[in-house]
Amino acid sequence: MSSLSQITGVEEVKVVVIDDHEAIRLALETMCEQNNFKLMASTESVDKALSQLGDSSADVAVLDLSLADGSSVEENVQNLLSRGLSVLVFSIADKAQLVRKALRAGAAALVPKSHSMTELVEAIRMVAAGMLVNNLQTTAAIESDQEFTKANLSPREQEVLSLYASGLALKQVAFSLKITVSTAKEHIDRVRTKYANIGRPAVNKTELLLRAIEDGLIEEGNL
Repeated sequence: MSSLSQITGVEEVKVVVIDDHEAIRLALETMCEQNNFKLMASTESVDKALSQLGDSSADVAVLDLSLADGSSVEENVQNLLSRGLSVLVFSIADKAQLVRKALRAGAAALVPKSHSMTELVEAIRMVAAGMLVNNLQTTAAIESDQEFTKANLSPREQEVLSLYASGLALKQVAFSLKITVSTAKEHIDRVRTKYANIGRPAVNKTELLLRAIEDGLIEEGNL
């Protein structure tokens, strides 16, 4: 057993390979054989892979970003997730927009085809064990996608944040919006929680101001 499989507690991993290049599929099939991965399906489309899989279960789908059947990467990822598979995108990753769409749809990570098979094997084991694959390619795709960093504040939360971060006291915010002070405080607490949940903490009023400026809720020149 490898050191990584000792860490993850995963020995045999059930893998599905989906790539429209036969040479890539053959290479991945050999990789599975050499690393104690049980190959459950190997084909050029998600539909065919799920058909081959039948009623059987699998752990990880190794999915190419763009397939010749014209299917969208979001649908492919979602269809695989709906069958209980984790999705690892294995691609030349030359289309940043498609990478972001795959990750947004729920893919666990991206491993470029320029990387070694050893790195791919490690990523498969980590994904199968539910571990975070924290490689530069995945992180860069997430950080470049604003959808991952949006706090998704409600319209009222945006109003409260804008007024409060601009310098008003909670009492003034409440008076301006015709709400109670306790309600204004609840909105600010929720705003702080939402920012914390996406890794953009706003512990104090200065940090709330920075978040409001970053998200275009307050114009810096208007302060």
